[in-house]
Parts: sequence; C-alpha cells; structure tokens
Amino acid sequence: MKSYLGIDLGGTNVRVAKISEDGKILAQVKGPSYGQEGPAKVMANIKEMVRDIPGWKDCAGIGVGVPGPVDTKAGTMVLSTNLPGFAGYPFADEMSKEFGMPAFLDNDANVAALAEALVGAGKGLQYVFYTTISTGIGGCLVVDGKTVSGKHGFGGEVANIIIDRNRDKVNYLNVGAIENEASGTGLKRKYEQLSGERIAHTGVVFDRALAGDEIAKKVKAEYEKDLGQYFATIACVCDPDIFILGGGMMKSADKFLPGVIEQYKAMSHTAVHDTPFVLAGLEEPGIIGAAMLPVSHGL
Repeated sequence: MKSYLGIDLGGTNVRVAKISEDGKILAQVKGPSYGQEGPAKVMANIKEMVRDIPGWKDCAGIGVGVPGPVDTKAGTMVLSTNLPGFAGYPFADEMSKEFGMPAFLDNDANVAALAEALVGAGKGLQYVFYTTISTGIGGCLVVDGKTVSGKHGFGGEVANIIIDRNRDKVNYLNVGAIENEASGTGLKRKYEQLSGERIAHTGVVFDRALAGDEIAKKVKAEYEKDLGQYFATIACVCDPDIFILGGGMMKSADKFLPGVIEQYKAMSHTAVHDTPFVLAGLEEPGIIGAAMLPVSHGL
C-alpha cells in the first residue's frame, strides 16, 4: 500500500505525518511552526521534521495544508496573514526539489474536505461539499476526488457570501457576510450585544434557548435561517451529493442542525431537499487531507 507525507502548517504549530492511502496515520511529529519568523526558518524546520519521519523516502508524494487561499497550480499561497512572507513563496516547488518527490499545496479547509471526500463521510461520492463552522466559516467543493480551487485559489472561500445586506458592518468582510453572521464568533457576538452579558461559549446560547430565554431563541432562530440560506445558495451552484459539516460548532449540532435543514428546505428547490447533511467523521482531517493531495493528483 502506498504512503504519503502530509504537512499541516499553521501560524503557531506544524505537524508532519506519514499516512497510508486509506487515511491511516503511520508516523507523526509535531512542533512549533515558527510562523512569524519568515520562510527560511519555517522551511528549515519542516524539512528537519520530515527527515524525522521513519521511512519518509518510501512516500509517493507530499501534500501541505496552509491557512488562506492558495494558487494550487503554482503551489504558492495567495495571502499569508498568519505566515508572513509566504505570499508567492514557491512552497511546493522547494519541497519537491528537497525531497525528490511531487509536492502539492492547498488551503487547510480544502484539505480537510478532501480527507472527508476520499476516506471519510463522503467516500465514494462524486460531488462533496464540505463546510467548517468554528470561529470562522470555510468551505470546499470536491469533485471526482479533486478540490475545486478555481483560477485564483479563491474557490470555496465562502466566508464572504452575503446572506443579508441589512446587517451591521463588522470587519473587512462584506456587510451580511455568512462568517460574521453564522460563525461561532458571530453567534456569540450577537447574543452578547442583545443581552448585554458576556458568555463563555456558544453552547450557552443553545442551552438558554432550550430553557426559554427569548433573546437566545431569537438569536438561534436567525442563526438557523442564515445557515439554511447559505446551504440553499450552495445547492443552487453545485447541487452536491452530500453536505459534510465540520468545525467546533458541531459539538452543538444536535441543537441547531435540524433547524438549519428545515430552513434549507424552505429556501431551496424541492429537487435538492433529499441532500443529506452529515457531520464530519475524521478525527484528524487536516493532516490526513494534506496527505491526500498527492492521491487526488493520481499518485
């Protein structure tokens, strides 16, 4: 069975793993990424970690997941907010030359989607749409086992999709952008603004809504409607076989997902009402998905 090197690179930490073609982690090393210290330091660290993986030379390819949009054809980051100096840096080409095998680069949400599509909840399906809902919102369409990144690397950058222009301006995103309105951060912000009270986490909103708190019920209802509209919009564009949902907000999925599906059906064509909504099934989609990048390229 073939194996691949997967690298999950963030602004703070990095993981390197040897992973089998069916998604099993065979060996793994973790450490700080030195992400604020520039490409030379980051790359030297990653190369050392790869060489610490037993049997790395037996791998058929390298895949790297990074935060932010990626030009997958060039193997470079388009934006590198969390990794200063990496915009346009020839990441994939350098790794390929260093280790003598093909190397590929993609966004971290995209590689998580790829993992779920190839060896997770979407295995065997042709059109898989993955959404991660946590502090932010990310997405990715996987078709025939390949992520759809688009010409500029912005395919799946769903955070800026507008679901209502009549909302408040929050940050650099569009007014009414789905990330500001339906991420965990957005839900917490709305409840705190309306209640005048700080809460520890978003689970408080769902618990209070269940207990009859009118403010919590209002915020929860709007949250479900916003996500329902978001998924209905996605269905209009790509009509996937399945919606797979990941991210920290899925800890409370049983409290809000039924309402989201109800709103989705209210705002979508009847033909797509049977599209299943499934929670992501992999414990380590980031690192596994990175290793699946060479698989998606036929290696």
